[in-house]
Amino acid sequence: MSTNEIIVEQKGSIMRIEMNRPNKKNALTFSMYDTLTAAFKQADGDPTVNVVYLTGAGNSFSAGNDLEDFMARGDDPVKAGAAGRFIKQISITETPIVAAVPGVAVGVGATMLLHFDLVYVSEQAMVNYAFIDLGVVPEASSSYLLAQTVGPRRAAELFMLNERISGVEAAKMGLVNQVLPATELQDFAWHKAEVLAKKPAGAMKDTKMLMRRAHEQIIAEQQLVEGKIFHERVMGEEARAIFAAFLNRS
Repeated sequence: MSTNEIIVEQKGSIMRIEMNRPNKKNALTFSMYDTLTAAFKQADGDPTVNVVYLTGAGNSFSAGNDLEDFMARGDDPVKAGAAGRFIKQISITETPIVAAVPGVAVGVGATMLLHFDLVYVSEQAMVNYAFIDLGVVPEASSSYLLAQTVGPRRAAELFMLNERISGVEAAKMGLVNQVLPATELQDFAWHKAEVLAKKPAGAMKDTKMLMRRAHEQIIAEQQLVEGKIFHERVMGEEARAIFAAFLNRS
């Protein structure tokens, strides 16, 4: 299942996944989404996997979507659906997910964190819900989940003003569990994954299910609405002009 850009390996009862495109700040392409989706599905179907551990190579977690890849997708329904399939998968994954965020988490790199169970970030981490400035809208049910986590006024600031927040600020808001020095992040987060992996797996999955059960239908419905509007905006003139200008600056 591993590729050069997504490394998947099992260590004991932990599936370790690394987004490995550090020269592009681990920006996600359609093929990377497909590999990630398959890995999370495999984790749920494999009784030897008790925890999923997700991180990014280098000094980044993920800069979000690869805009060049997005621009080139056209109306290909398979490519267009890759991000949506990944988002749906992480929202229904039964296996506990631990994330270690070494640096930037932008766009979907930030919104995916809302679906994970334990999130640890480095002091160099930066979280940015960069959607409106790109002419698109939030995804991954974040238009619901972010407000539920930090409150509607603060969520409006993060979305509408495109405010970037540090790992320390994210921890204060309850968006992440803890902020660590960069040199300690991976060891600390991995230890937490090991602690989870040693606990009764069935009880762990049932507890995760019960904690999100009340919001399950809302999250699923919000994803559908967000996805429809996101697709319309990506294909629209406003977003395409912004994407083109961004790529010309790169």
